[in-house]
Amino acid sequence: MNPISILLLGFAMSTDAFAAAIGKGAAMTRPRLSQALRAGLIFGVIEAITPVIGWLLGKGASRYIEAWDHWIAFGLLLVLGLHMIWNGWKPDADEPVDEARKHGVVGLAITGLSTSIDALAVGVGLAFVDTPIAVVAVVIGLCTFTMVTLGVMLGRVLGGMVGKRAEIIGGIILIGVGAVILYEHLSA
Repeated sequence: MNPISILLLGFAMSTDAFAAAIGKGAAMTRPRLSQALRAGLIFGVIEAITPVIGWLLGKGASRYIEAWDHWIAFGLLLVLGLHMIWNGWKPDADEPVDEARKHGVVGLAITGLSTSIDALAVGVGLAFVDTPIAVVAVVIGLCTFTMVTLGVMLGRVLGGMVGKRAEIIGGIILIGVGAVILYEHLSA
């Protein structure tokens, strides 16, 4: 693969994470740049690791991973999206919302993992091509870091415009990303 192809692959792998980050940013209460950078780092690291795992598994398990990756990604994003929609419709409790727990490392990691299942499948495919997987993984991770950081900050703007029900929009975005992943794999 040439450098341009690797860069395009990196941005292609980060698009679903970008959409999910917009939803996360919209659901958060005015996220700061440090929170956006943290989300970008979590998503970027996960997105960089998954193609390497896929590449390692690619020797013997490619047909199993490729057969189910889109269903796993869709299922995780559907559940996360429905959870966000549910939280958006629930009446507000009198106690303050614990933003750290609601949008903490674990929640971001689960969302990041669910949007990186396609990178796992790409890693499987790259196992059969003469490609420097370390370079590809770093590029995918950096592209995802950048796109997610921008997505969270863009979500901040959207969150301010739509008010406290922004979490519903974030849930719909996650479900939409999952549906697109499922559609792309089933129609290919």
